[in-house]
Amino acid sequence: MSLSATLSATERYGTALAPNGLVLVQDLLNTRPAGRPRRPDLLDDVASAQGWLERAVELWSAHADRPAPAITLSEQELPRLRALRDHLRQALRLRRHPDEQPDYELGPEHPLAFAADLRLTLDRDGTLTVDPSGAGGSWVVAAVLGEIQRARILDTWRRLKVCGNDRCLGAFYDRSRNNSGVWHDVHVCGNAANLRASRARRRAAGGLTPGG
Repeated sequence: MSLSATLSATERYGTALAPNGLVLVQDLLNTRPAGRPRRPDLLDDVASAQGWLERAVELWSAHADRPAPAITLSEQELPRLRALRDHLRQALRLRRHPDEQPDYELGPEHPLAFAADLRLTLDRDGTLTVDPSGAGGSWVVAAVLGEIQRARILDTWRRLKVCGNDRCLGAFYDRSRNNSGVWHDVHVCGNAANLRASRARRRAAGGLTPGG
């Protein structure tokens, strides 16, 4: 097995993992193709999606302290997972650009809302736990939505972001004290954005020719 096959979607970009079960949401977002060299879309076919899911569920189990179920995906379930990924990515982008229009077409595979089954359990000590239910892709959707709700309660959802570099859009967890992070990697995307801005200012001032 190659090294890339042992890495989660987030780990292949060298980005720190989100805490608790939010890591599953982050990893779903990072299945999309991005980076240089371009990494493949892990939801492109059922074989790569299954490999991604097994690693993602392993991380979710470890971070959320939940048992890891054996989940098998089918080819027919991939459009729904890609749609959920697109929907979440757009939602996180809208935090920075509230007037932005969605960059994907809404169709049968892009429903306006995603529904899922969640099981609530009240333990002896009064602790209420919420566990995803269902099989295959339905379990994935339930787990992702459940973790988003949990992150909202814990006030960590606002710290999950997509990179400000539109050529990247990698999902990262902002650990800065004032939640001001913009780039998934300031040394990669941040420096590149600053360099482009500097060149644009110099061109506007007449100090740099196009392509210089």
